[in-house]
Amino acid sequence: MLKLIPTLLVTLIFFSCSDNSQKLSELKKQVMELRKEVKDSYKSGFGEFMSNIQIHHAKLWFAGVNQNWQLADFEIHEIEETLGDILKYQSGREESKSLNVINAPLDSVKSAITKKQLNLFKASFTTLTTTCNSCHEAVKFNFNKVRIPDTPPFSNQEFK
Repeated sequence: MLKLIPTLLVTLIFFSCSDNSQKLSELKKQVMELRKEVKDSYKSGFGEFMSNIQIHHAKLWFAGVNQNWQLADFEIHEIEETLGDILKYQSGREESKSLNVINAPLDSVKSAITKKQLNLFKASFTTLTTTCNSCHEAVKFNFNKVRIPDTPPFSNQEFK
């Protein structure tokens, strides 16, 4: 009986290793499938992110000039969130490297919102818009000019 124990142990170890090898092979297969799914999953393009910013830029303007500071604060954070998404999902794009030029103008607009100062808001928003256009020029997208909006982007939202 004692002579059988080493044989049983060797057999048990063999089958355990064999089972682990099969499990490992299955896990590798699952990892490869997941990598393919992630690679093929949808991610917004640079232009889609910029279109999102354009909407929030317009909404920010109408919130600010109507002194709806709570909405203005929300909209500027939406812009910042989208800029973060660009850096996360479009970091390989050359244009992404220029995004930091927008930080100081955004901070100025945020300060105007916090202080609830309409004139400061208008001035800092103008600087923000000019900075957007300067960046577009620098990255050879000067055909895409942003301006201070004169019509709200949505007729179904109250900005006052």
